[in-house]
Amino acid sequence: MAKTRTKAKKITEDEIIALYMDYVLEHETVPKSIYKLCKKNSIEEADFYRFFGSIEGIQKEIWNKFYTNTESLLLKNKEYEGFTNKDKMLTFFFTFFEMMTLNRSYVLFALQENNGGLKNMRQLKGLRNHIKGFATDLIDEGNAEKNSKITQHSPTLFSEGAWLQFLFVLKFWMKDGSPGFEKTDMVIEKSINTVFDVFDNTPLENVIDLGKFLYKETFA
Repeated sequence: MAKTRTKAKKITEDEIIALYMDYVLEHETVPKSIYKLCKKNSIEEADFYRFFGSIEGIQKEIWNKFYTNTESLLLKNKEYEGFTNKDKMLTFFFTFFEMMTLNRSYVLFALQENNGGLKNMRQLKGLRNHIKGFATDLIDEGNAEKNSKITQHSPTLFSEGAWLQFLFVLKFWMKDGSPGFEKTDMVIEKSINTVFDVFDNTPLENVIDLGKFLYKETFA
């Protein structure tokens, strides 16, 4: 006699995400419906809908999880709060791309589905907000320590630059074939050092030019 769902353990959000990621990697396609995903994994559709309203919803949440898991790791580092803003940004990028590497097969599938590459951006909307918020907090913290408004930086400009910087590194990482993705690590360090140096020592119009360059390099 089959077990009833009332006696079964309630499935969690993270378990549904794991089942979805396994599905797309095994079948090399997004499930055509929530019904098919649930049937494949012997779960009730109601359990899926307790956490997600659509396939697109779970796709977006996976990227949000990548960010929140990265943030959790950063906050566990007792030395992190004492880092400079540049070191905090470097640590974030290194940690985030370590997480990307652990999930590389899924990330490549998600971003290259239908040959969309980084043009397939809708699922990254939440992640964009997270990263821009992270960068804004860094600039607000730095500005609070400055006595003169003249030397303060624009959180809006810097946060948008941080997002473009992330996309630039993500595109490089996707194509990186070096052992341990060591070339990506070099790109992270050199590019973020350059961005902070430019942002601290360059007139506003040149910072905007840098943003245009990163955008061109990312979406070319």
